[in-house]
Amino acid sequence: MVNDQKLSKLIMPSDIEIAQKANMRKIADVARERLGIHEDDLENYGRYKAKVSFSHLNKLKNDKDGKLILVTAISPTPAGEGKTTTTVGLGDALNCIGKKTMICLREPSLGPVFGIKGGAAGGGLAQIVPMEDINLHFTGDFAAIAAAHNLLAAVLDHGNELGVDIKTIQWKRTVDMNDRALRKITLGINEKKEGFPHEGGFEIVAASEIMAIFCLSTSIEDLKKRIGQIVVAYNNKKQPILAKDLKVVGAMTALLKDALAPNLVQTLENNPAFVHGGPFANIAHGCNSVISTKAALKIADYVVTEAGFGADLGAEKFIDIKCRKSNLQPSATVLVATIRAIKYHGGAELSNLTKEDILAVDKGLVNLERHVENMTKVFNLPELCENSNQKMQYAYEDKDTLIEKINKVAKKIYRASEVTMDDKVKEQIQNLQNAGYGHMPICIAKTQSSFSTDPKLRGAPSNHSIAVREIRFSAGAEFIVIICGNIMTMPGLSKKPSAENIDYVGGKIVGL
Repeated sequence: MVNDQKLSKLIMPSDIEIAQKANMRKIADVARERLGIHEDDLENYGRYKAKVSFSHLNKLKNDKDGKLILVTAISPTPAGEGKTTTTVGLGDALNCIGKKTMICLREPSLGPVFGIKGGAAGGGLAQIVPMEDINLHFTGDFAAIAAAHNLLAAVLDHGNELGVDIKTIQWKRTVDMNDRALRKITLGINEKKEGFPHEGGFEIVAASEIMAIFCLSTSIEDLKKRIGQIVVAYNNKKQPILAKDLKVVGAMTALLKDALAPNLVQTLENNPAFVHGGPFANIAHGCNSVISTKAALKIADYVVTEAGFGADLGAEKFIDIKCRKSNLQPSATVLVATIRAIKYHGGAELSNLTKEDILAVDKGLVNLERHVENMTKVFNLPELCENSNQKMQYAYEDKDTLIEKINKVAKKIYRASEVTMDDKVKEQIQNLQNAGYGHMPICIAKTQSSFSTDPKLRGAPSNHSIAVREIRFSAGAEFIVIICGNIMTMPGLSKKPSAENIDYVGGKIVGL
């Protein structure tokens, strides 16, 4: 006898098989018929992918905005919650009932694609296509961001006319792969072991400040200004050295100019979708680009977008960083939860999530309830577009000190009883406050698996302690990263990475 689970794997087509059999239309036809975008305003990347020109986006500036729908989720579990699938499915459903709707998603990072998470283009019949391209190289945006990031690193190490104190260099290299061996490296030594050795390292592209800047910029000019503000190191007088001091901002902008235009693709039902930008949600702000979101709002009556990971991370940063900086406000919020995930938060083991367990469901509902409470009571977000006259609230105000901001998020959103940090971290925060950066929003980096900093604490833990271990100043992105717990900006591969399942056979990509 074959059990139901094994049988489903035998008879049900995989996501990639569904996507490969999709009746995709030329993206130029989708753009013209569904969005009114002429082919002259597209930069085609083959038949099914295109970038929309800034000249067309500029024509939309005076158009009325549609309604923004934010899709978020309960705390993520190893079983997966289907947030992207829900986002795509909701966009398809709205189009099906005659509502002109666009979907806005982040671009997947190769690190998670080949790591634990796998692809990020939806699933089943709620997918964006061509999913193989979207999950792999797509239109080259990540490569452009990596090149710009690494150019700045190379120029910083090339010469020292600015009196850089090499012990203060905080600009790492970047690569779009989970490679734990690159977390810490030694730089500045030639083959004869001569030079000025100093410690460096790599972070994944999704954690790069260039990615954060890319996704928050509103124009090429704004992008260039933000890149120039990046603090890369300090001199011997403890004065900040900025990217613009290295005279490389123009070259970096040249590398990014094409990437900044939004990528247009389609769903399996031939509905339009922007897939653009991809910052991580635990170690960055986890939202697609402001440019693509604002463009979609001018084009469509409804825009369905998502924020990464659970609502305590993705939705909080979507509101407190992206909305605050770009004057956006969701007209409705969708909170994704599955019975499997609720059982997991109720204490059920991963291997038992397909079994009936009413007690675990009952115990795990606290996680869903906590997120609902945060969305409705802390942020005052409606559940229906018709209630969109509600005024959204932030977790903290611009005028709050950085310490107050950290405490408000920790206590209001995570339900922590205290925030702890050593004297060195306190000094870093006070120095930023004294230097006039206290008005900036904060971006708390912590595990996505729990309201606490301990990924093993499921459900809805309260009265726990949030330990701040490091501060990073993202002057170009205009937020301050608060690193808590054991979170890393360069993840590693698992013992059995998804890359082991991926192959190219008979002219087709399999196992993605």
